[in-house]
Amino acid sequence: MRIILSLLLAVAFVLPASAQKIDKKLKSFEKYIEQARQDWNVPGVAVAIVKDGEIIYEKGFGVKSVDTNEPVDENTVFAVASNTKSVTAAALAILVDEGKINWDDKVQEYLPWFQLYDPYVSANLTIRDLLCHRSGLETFSGDLIWYGSNHSREEVLRRARFLEPAYGFREHFGYQNIMFLAAGEIIPVVTGQAWEEFVSERILSPLEMNNTYYSTSQLTSDVNKAMPHNTVNDNNVVIEYVNWDNIAPAGALVSSVHDWSQWMIAQMNMGMKDTTAIWSENQGHEMWAIQTPEAISPGSRSLWPSKTFSGYGLGWELQNLHGVKIVSHGGGYDGMISRTLMIPEENMGIVVLTNNISSIAYALTYAWADRYMGEEGQDWSELFLNFSKSGQQAEEAERAAAEEARDKDSKPSLPLEAYAGTYGGEMYGNCEIRVVGDQLAFQFEPTPLFRGTMRHWQYDSFQLNWGTQMMLPPGTVQFILNPEGEIEEMIIDVPNPDFDFTELEFKKLP
Repeated sequence: MRIILSLLLAVAFVLPASAQKIDKKLKSFEKYIEQARQDWNVPGVAVAIVKDGEIIYEKGFGVKSVDTNEPVDENTVFAVASNTKSVTAAALAILVDEGKINWDDKVQEYLPWFQLYDPYVSANLTIRDLLCHRSGLETFSGDLIWYGSNHSREEVLRRARFLEPAYGFREHFGYQNIMFLAAGEIIPVVTGQAWEEFVSERILSPLEMNNTYYSTSQLTSDVNKAMPHNTVNDNNVVIEYVNWDNIAPAGALVSSVHDWSQWMIAQMNMGMKDTTAIWSENQGHEMWAIQTPEAISPGSRSLWPSKTFSGYGLGWELQNLHGVKIVSHGGGYDGMISRTLMIPEENMGIVVLTNNISSIAYALTYAWADRYMGEEGQDWSELFLNFSKSGQQAEEAERAAAEEARDKDSKPSLPLEAYAGTYGGEMYGNCEIRVVGDQLAFQFEPTPLFRGTMRHWQYDSFQLNWGTQMMLPPGTVQFILNPEGEIEEMIIDVPNPDFDFTELEFKKLP
């Protein structure tokens, strides 16, 4: 009896000491968050941390909008973008549990009209393939088909057949939003419910994620929402939300750190909410198992020496750090970046939501993971910020060099009117070029957001300048002439990490 009493007393003293240790780390981390926010010049940040099925920390920093200066709190919603992919995977896991689908079912059993670049790939592509980025397509390939466009979900999927592969089928990781759209479109075929209805009824509602939205069209004036921002001349400028309904299963959700904490808790409880199983433990482990391995680059090995594996599961990024498995995902949206990171072995997770484009969300999740695991040697915010500044300086130097090298005295080969007309191709659609005054104006027909003017650069190339406030930099338009001196096509290049304009075909139409 004395032995048992001694053990109970020991536990009683250990638990408060452990709690005090975490509380001390949280106080230090809170100061770190605010300092990082200021260093990165991000208007607003929201952070929540869960441990053992409970929210142990949730707080907002900064403002929802530089125009209103209203403070961010734990219920302020942000676009979580590609963090949505884990929800779509879980929705399909529910259908696997119910015996309505299998992970290795062929996609054409449900979407018989869906085709990719090769008949064999089209016939053998599985649901599992859709969710682990091994279709053979390049990362982000085809994103311009859906981004801001008026193409419907089905139209986006039908146009994907024109995309060229970068790798062999199931040979290499290539991050693909369109494949997640295809996965989401299986749900209405099987259930008769749209992706939005199924996710709301079977996941968001049971988890009491009542402040989570599946479309920006739901963000009415009374919603506690952060606004996305762009950086212009080192200043934060509010931009409008871009509607992502036509790619919703890949990235449409808008949520708060309080709500997303419920998602992390459910994940680490393997689909359990109290005594109710939303999805089974077997499917939880399946989603957290590597389906597509990824090589660890020399740069990654340098930053994370303890990382020995990396890959993608079903809707989740997987790796190890400091001897434990990390389950994570990021989300990039216009003017917003988010990050979820969980350490299942510790039953601990963190989510960071931000309202400008930067790496601060990644820096903060790694900073907390290090603190929690007792590895506090690296200042991730400072490191990533230095990387960012170096990248900006390199881009500025490249632009300056291009400006210096261009032939400013050169003239277009043809009168300005000859460049006007309609250009297009089967995969994306058309772009209209008009003469306005002494310059050219452009409008991408499927994407109202993509409009602006072209300034002559040199010879038959023009600088493309956007007429709308968004995250894309200026680009170039090269007009290609045939041997008869007539314009055949234009090639558009907008250097950026997200959208490859060069894969769009713009032949001049009669």
